[in-house]
Amino acid sequence: MNGLAEFFRTLGPARLAAMATVAAITIGFFVFLSIRLSTPNMALLFSGLDLSDSSKIVQSLEAQNTPYKLVGDGSTILVPDNMVNRIRISVAEQGLTSGGSLGYEIFDRSDSLGATSFVQNINRLRALEGELARTIQSLENVTSARIHLVLPERHLFSSESRKATASIFIKSPAGRISRNEIMAIQNLVSAAVPGLQPERISIVDQRGSLLARGSSGDTASMVSQSLEEKKISMESRLRGQIETLLEKTVGLGKVRAEVSAELDMNRITSNSEIYDPDTQVILSESSKEKISNNKENADEKTVSVNNNLPGQDQKKAESPAIKNQSSDSTTSTTTNYLNSKTIRTQIHEAGTIKKITVAVLVDGIYKDAGDGKPPTYQPRSAEDLKKLENLVKSTIGYDKERGDTVQIVNMKFAPVDYGEQAAEESLFNFTRADIMRFIELGGLMLISILVIFFALRPLIKFLTSPPGAYVPQTALLEGGEGQAQLPPGQQQALSPPGDAGAPAAPVALVDEQGRQLSSREIAQQPGAIDSAIDVAAVEGKIQATALKKVGELVERHPEESAAVVRSWLYG
Repeated sequence: MNGLAEFFRTLGPARLAAMATVAAITIGFFVFLSIRLSTPNMALLFSGLDLSDSSKIVQSLEAQNTPYKLVGDGSTILVPDNMVNRIRISVAEQGLTSGGSLGYEIFDRSDSLGATSFVQNINRLRALEGELARTIQSLENVTSARIHLVLPERHLFSSESRKATASIFIKSPAGRISRNEIMAIQNLVSAAVPGLQPERISIVDQRGSLLARGSSGDTASMVSQSLEEKKISMESRLRGQIETLLEKTVGLGKVRAEVSAELDMNRITSNSEIYDPDTQVILSESSKEKISNNKENADEKTVSVNNNLPGQDQKKAESPAIKNQSSDSTTSTTTNYLNSKTIRTQIHEAGTIKKITVAVLVDGIYKDAGDGKPPTYQPRSAEDLKKLENLVKSTIGYDKERGDTVQIVNMKFAPVDYGEQAAEESLFNFTRADIMRFIELGGLMLISILVIFFALRPLIKFLTSPPGAYVPQTALLEGGEGQAQLPPGQQQALSPPGDAGAPAAPVALVDEQGRQLSSREIAQQPGAIDSAIDVAAVEGKIQATALKKVGELVERHPEESAAVVRSWLYG
């Protein structure tokens, strides 16, 4: 212990402070390194959470003593990557991600017994909105949803009835959702709410885009929207058919097609009546016949009283002789004919194809060059392009009179750079996070090695080494041993001043026998006055250091110093 204390006293307070600082820095660095290496790699648990859901999940993690980290405004939670799946299952089991909405569990509260009918109706509406929002959030491309239902009440003594409406706000991380998903959401909500029609549901996304417009009696806008969807669907179907057909010949991924269809947006209704004079039918027929007879007697007697007296010749009176007799017969027939008539009503619906334009880009042929060289590109022949054009025309139902155009261009495709995907598939199937972790550990290890060998080791060696005498650098180069060495900061002062570019005359610091020259002897050499001054300064510092060391030894060990002086005197 005395030796250790003596060692620390010989170092002095300045060196002890420097050694303590170096030790503290070293310990702090290794503590930071150990903490960083022991800290688990954090991975994403949930993002875009509602603050209420985030609070519930954080409470669950704290109860399980699970480390976590909140990012951003608290809507993103990070946990150790080896615990992500287990925590997600636990959160789903507890039902903590409800999107901040209440479902039918709102009726599980104990105070529902004394609630009024108004409160019960409001709770029912909230529960219905919450359950629908949860169902919509379970879709793949929807992260969150909010629903506002308007269910009008039927008033007494009122003949008017309002229809139910709904508005839906959704968030989608994958961009705008497809039309089929929008229609699915509309029909889902419509089937769950009594009296709600799909066309009376409006849907808006987080960018303020109107995905579905609630119907307000504007049939023209609905027809226009339907035609636009029909156009997009037709173009997509034709494009897929063309690419699928040509990829069988040119290769997978070596063809790109674009289809533009022009539709007739006019809806035309035409009525026509056609009469055919060559085809007649009897509608009605009537026939009329008239017959008349006229007779004239031979003797025309006068009519008198005698003719009426009894006893007259009645036979002669009843059948007089006929002198003239005539007969007349008339027959008339009326027939009504009807010409054949055709009544035709034609409705030309909107959406018929007026014109189709197709542009196809085809890659060329790659031939092996051999000897490990990359394959060479060769364009396709005109005959091959003509065959491909005929295939495309057959696929789209080409009609020249309609004005359809098909153009096929052969060009070299640019190479596809897969980037991150290729990096993740390499290196023994390590993911990008694993590779970054290895790089981080390697960087920390390299920094540790550099700090130890280039900072701590020289500093500790300098602090722990006792102060010794310095010898000039030139003396060591000339083979001098046991001489004082100049400090590193003053070695450059031995070279005489002058032009930096001109070679300086050498200054001898030792004589022929290897003895070191004093500053006075060096000053006698031509042009060595500056070097002599530097050597004198060094000698003065060495003498002062030696005297200081001797004084310290005498103060610490007075008895031993007195004994040494006595031995010198006796000698």
